[in-house]
Amino acid sequence: MKISVCGKGGSGKSSIVTLLANEARNRDYRVLVVDSDESNLGLSRMLGFDRAPVPLMELVGGKRGLKQKMNQPQVLAQAEIWLRDIPSEHMLEKNRICLVAIGKILQSLEGCACPMGVLSREFLRKLHLKDKEIAIVDMEAGVEHFGRGVETSIDNVLVVVEPSLESIMLAERVNSLATGSGVSNTWAVLNKVNSAGMASKLRRELSKMSMGVIGAIHNHAEIFEACFEGRPLGGGKAGKEIGEVLDSLLSEDKSGDGGSRNNLK
Repeated sequence: MKISVCGKGGSGKSSIVTLLANEARNRDYRVLVVDSDESNLGLSRMLGFDRAPVPLMELVGGKRGLKQKMNQPQVLAQAEIWLRDIPSEHMLEKNRICLVAIGKILQSLEGCACPMGVLSREFLRKLHLKDKEIAIVDMEAGVEHFGRGVETSIDNVLVVVEPSLESIMLAERVNSLATGSGVSNTWAVLNKVNSAGMASKLRRELSKMSMGVIGAIHNHAEIFEACFEGRPLGGGKAGKEIGEVLDSLLSEDKSGDGGSRNNLK
């Protein structure tokens, strides 16, 4: 199963990705986390790594060499990519959590991130997973990745929705774009919720746009403190809450039925 996590900037996408990865690992899954956000630099620390992997863009000679080297002999030119094929310097692994990064914008005037979007799309299209393997993709903020076709090989899209009108409006747009990309399973994950009343308000607004809510992560101080200090995210109450999200995703995966979203709480 391949899961993309998207939403507005600052909504907590990387936190949700990390919590999901930890929970899947605790259930004996091998988890591949794909860092497809060219600007966020904190995901590796959240996952407990002391450094980031060498970006996959380096395998194709960086952004300038992408077109010339994409079909030359290397793992990204293969018709199928399995976890065992990815060179160790480009994929870190610790306690059954693997991390790859597509690439980052590190210098001024280096151009747009479009080549990274192309690489994300092709990598996910070719990526094959074994039983008890899950891929979780941390997308860039906004919706540009839909325009690049990154979601065309994704099974489930999770939209992180925080308590703001902008976040709700973006979720509606994501829902429409995901359908246009051929993704039938699109869910909202509420994040930074500070009360039952706020959660109910968000659910009502999302239901108006026929968007199912697969779970809610409350506004936990330990998550904020870990992110601020650059420490790995633990489980705690948020771990239990994300467990309910993973339960629903795994249930949907087994049933193969994307039409039951309205039955989710």
